[in-house]
Amino acid sequence: MKLVTVAQMRALEAQAVAEGTDIDNLLDQAGLAAAQETWMAMRIIEDRLVLVLAGPGNNGSDGVIAAYHLRDMGARVHVYLLEARPEDDTAWQVLHDHEIPFTLASEDADYVQLESLLSDAAAVLDALLGTGSNRPIEGPMADILDRLGAARESGKRMELVALDVPTGVDADTGRVDPHTVAADVTVGFGYVKVGLFQSPGRRYGGQIVRADIGLPAEPAIELSYEEIEYRMAQRGVPERPADGHKGTFGRAVVAAGSTRFPGAAVLAAEACARAGTGLTVIAAPEVAQPLLTRFPDAVHEPLPSTGGTVNGEAARALLRALPGTDALLVGPGLGHTTDTEEFMRGLIAGLDGIEGLRAVVLDADALNALAGQPGWHERFQAPRVVTPHPGEMARLLGTTVEDVQNDRLRHATEYAAAIGGVVVLKGACTIIATPDGQARISGAMNSMLATGGTGDVLAGLITGFLAQGCEPLDAATAAVWTHSEAASLVTKEYGEAAGLAQDLLRTLPDARRNLEGRSTSSSSLGGGMSGLAGMGGMGGLGGMGGGMPGIPGMG
Repeated sequence: MKLVTVAQMRALEAQAVAEGTDIDNLLDQAGLAAAQETWMAMRIIEDRLVLVLAGPGNNGSDGVIAAYHLRDMGARVHVYLLEARPEDDTAWQVLHDHEIPFTLASEDADYVQLESLLSDAAAVLDALLGTGSNRPIEGPMADILDRLGAARESGKRMELVALDVPTGVDADTGRVDPHTVAADVTVGFGYVKVGLFQSPGRRYGGQIVRADIGLPAEPAIELSYEEIEYRMAQRGVPERPADGHKGTFGRAVVAAGSTRFPGAAVLAAEACARAGTGLTVIAAPEVAQPLLTRFPDAVHEPLPSTGGTVNGEAARALLRALPGTDALLVGPGLGHTTDTEEFMRGLIAGLDGIEGLRAVVLDADALNALAGQPGWHERFQAPRVVTPHPGEMARLLGTTVEDVQNDRLRHATEYAAAIGGVVVLKGACTIIATPDGQARISGAMNSMLATGGTGDVLAGLITGFLAQGCEPLDAATAAVWTHSEAASLVTKEYGEAAGLAQDLLRTLPDARRNLEGRSTSSSSLGGGMSGLAGMGGMGGLGGMGGGMPGIPGMG
């Protein structure tokens, strides 16, 4: 499932036109796809009112044409126009030629008719804005959305279907205007917009449906963003030969923990082992070792400590223990002190001397320590994966959490390019970014994961897949999928509020088995992607203008 920005979508549309695609047919396909998905959401459509809220652009045109098709399917339809359209506009011609009832907002004093229509509507199509603008919503459009929101909150059941994106969701960043109303279904025309896979936009899209509109099979531009799906997560994981031994499946070292946070080391190490690693080593401060007995499968490597955590001498001790290691995780639960900063300086200075090291995963307090060391990524060559949450990302970039969250995809891809490594920006809709500008985005959101220790589990999973021979991007993809799958299994048993990080360890065996394809996956990371094959639409043709007479198939 490829995801696109607004600029990429406009380029694809321009390519389609240059190759001879008929614009009128694309508009009709957009309306038909919207009508079909509305019909499926409503189930029973005959004589039920569908209200179309239509803006002035091509998104509004899609809504008007959808109204035409819905009427042919047996629904009662009414189009509520934000403003009048030019006489030669396609949608305006459809309204008049086919005598579709409509109301102009400018002629509806105090929105009396709008509120009456909303009270009677079984479904509403949001075709007000689409992808063409990211300006604050104000004026009549804000008034219309506020009344739509109030009708939804009143408890009356109506299906809300958004065309391309819900009005007010930024199609690139996922930022949401205060007037935005969450949809039940969003129909993505051609490709789904990347903003619907970023928080908070993901929360407003509902079920996301991709409608194929017949864009060129070989795009002239590279589409670098895609949804994390089961097959993608599965294909990068090596097979496990029946005659393998623990050396076959790799050795991982987890440098983590302190007297204050001993559980972080255990959570990360057990997750690493549950990913399938042959041998997992916990390298923790010697003073914390007595606290780490809950996971007896691990080998222990005590490190010199000061004040309950590692010190500068621990870096030399760890480096001596690393030969023969396939993957190294550093950071969970170390604590952020001047000693851990010294430990990280010494460690990264010696990493290039470790032959055979596939990759280094830097998490939590390792990242906090490196945030104060400019140019740290230039001091070793080993492949690296960094796994910041938004706060750690802000420290690494020298900015604010709000700035990070306002444009997660840009920050993740730019930082991956800057450090020459893979960035896993955690949070709702986790982003995996690579130095060459690729990004894989999870559609999963689960508040069960908003609790301490769940990030340690994810870091351990990534390390475990790396130790088995996965490439960094594939290891991160498999880990993010498995992590979310395990969270889904925890939620099924305990709900989202009661689940703990340690519960993920209990469900990881089932999640890992599901990744192998031995049972049906319990979670849908794409938010229930579906769609009608061959149905499609254009959803706001990137400013390609109206005035296109004659819609094929509409006679």
